[in-house]
Parts: sequence; C-alpha cells; structure tokens
Amino acid sequence: MANHPSALKRARQNLKRRERNRSAKTQIKNIVKTVRSAVDENSKEVALKELNSAKSLINKTARKGIIHRNTAARKISRLSKLVNQVA
Repeated sequence: MANHPSALKRARQNLKRRERNRSAKTQIKNIVKTVRSAVDENSKEVALKELNSAKSLINKTARKGIIHRNTAARKISRLSKLVNQVA
C-alpha cells in the first residue's frame, strides 16, 4: 500500500476512474448487443436507431480516452456493416 499522501490520493483517483471506465465499457457492450439483436430480428428501422445511439456512445467514450479511437472506429464500422446487410 502507498505511504505518501500523493500516492494515496493517486490510488483513490485510480479506483474512481476504474469504476467509471468499467461502467462505460459495459454500456458499450450492452448497446452493441441491442444493435445485434435488432439485426437478428431483421428490423431495419430499429437497428438504425440503435446504431445511431451506439455510435454516439462509442464516440463519447473514445473522446474521453476510455477506449482507443481506432477501437471505436472499428466497432462502429463493423456495426454499420452489419446493419447495412439487413434487407
């Protein structure tokens, strides 16, 4: 365990950030699941609506540095490709 006050503060900050990052990553996973389930049901309009909210959330987490910007671009690209395949 840390002994210096600055190290103790850094440990507290890291715990808070870890919880925040975990929450954001879980939100991404859940919204990706909703897009994929909408695609599986062949409901294009629902899939497009969910895709737009997924794009927004993924870009927001990338801007905050929670995920890398290339990871965000890859996720959005794959979801867009999936939604575009729905007839």
